Amino acid sequence: MKTKSGLYYSNEHEWIEVKDGVAYVGITDYAQDSLGDIAYVELPEVGDELNAGDNACVVESVKAASDVYSPVSGKIVEVNEELDASPEKINEDAYSAWIFKVELANEEELSSLMDENAYKSFCKEA
Repeated sequence: MKTKSGLYYSNEHEWIEVKDGVAYVGITDYAQDSLGDIAYVELPEVGDELNAGDNACVVESVKAASDVYSPVSGKIVEVNEELDASPEKINEDAYSAWIFKVELANEEELSSLMDENAYKSFCKEA
């Protein structure tokens, strides 16, 4: 299982990278490995308002479909259109294949997420 330093991680296996008040959200290497070959990503709509914990979209693999939750509250400002044609990019490098970007409504929510070391421990206990 790969992780990346400098990111935030959720209990639902999403990662977040924050740049200038915008959170890039994707699924972790642990999640993509558990799902297997990803065949489709149902992207959320730009402009959707999400609360932390809301279902944002769905990732489908040959094994199963899995909901992707927004780890933070805010408005979706962009989706990764490349995943429409190439959902396997998530399997190739989960940490460069972000799914959507959220304009943060409340940066304090980040404090409820895990750092890299806490996430590694969380996965070992799962």
